Amino acid sequence: MSQSPVPSTVSVLVVEDDAVIRRAVQLALERYGYEVSVAEDGLGGLDAYRAGQHDLLILDVMLPGLDGIGLCRRIRDESLVPILMMSARGDALDVVSGLEAGADDYVVKPVDIGIMVARIRVLLRRATFHAGAAGGGADAGPSPSPGPGPGPRPGGDADADSGSGDGRLVFGDLAIDLRGLTVSRAGAIVPLTPTELRLLLAFAEHPGIVLDRRRLLREVWDYGWEGDTRVVDLCVVRLRKKIGADRIKTVRGFGYKLDRS
Repeated sequence: MSQSPVPSTVSVLVVEDDAVIRRAVQLALERYGYEVSVAEDGLGGLDAYRAGQHDLLILDVMLPGLDGIGLCRRIRDESLVPILMMSARGDALDVVSGLEAGADDYVVKPVDIGIMVARIRVLLRRATFHAGAAGGGADAGPSPSPGPGPGPRPGGDADADSGSGDGRLVFGDLAIDLRGLTVSRAGAIVPLTPTELRLLLAFAEHPGIVLDRRRLLREVWDYGWEGDTRVVDLCVVRLRKKIGADRIKTVRGFGYKLDRS
């Protein structure tokens, strides 16, 4: 299978305590053209993150000192950099804890490098989509193939009821600036990760319409294969905490919808 090279400026930090796995992941990603740095424990990973500029982080869940969940929380308090978690067991608790801590996605060990690289590229595209309109930044990182992200299009469902005519969508106290890709609630800016922003834009494109989890996996996470719908559920939970618990409604047995009011 041919490998598609990526720009050498794409920097990935891998934090993994198992030396064999750490080296294997590093070599595999370097073969795909990524610039890879490594750390062997949580505190070392935090130092390495703060000392450099990384476009994406890969964190093992089980790390000595500061575990991957705690490390993810610490980094998420400082940055919107894409984070991919690695779990040895694929255990539901590990997955949920990582996503609740602010991770964007996860892979299960032993790692399938092809799947890992595919998910890395998706996360980088989302980060580039977010940064491209918002003015960029070191944390967003470059992308090998940016592509357009989801969002309301001219003539789409959102325009009829929610458009303000100045590139903004308004739903109650929630306002989405489609040009600057910023979100505010009651006039205060709401900091969203690239994944959370894309999820909100997917809902805003179809306000009041129920979107099922599989559709959201395809449109927001770019999954061309069957993904874990817990990723969607946990991202919805995080998004609700930021934009209001009642803004996104659950339709049991079907999915979620954005409240127009």
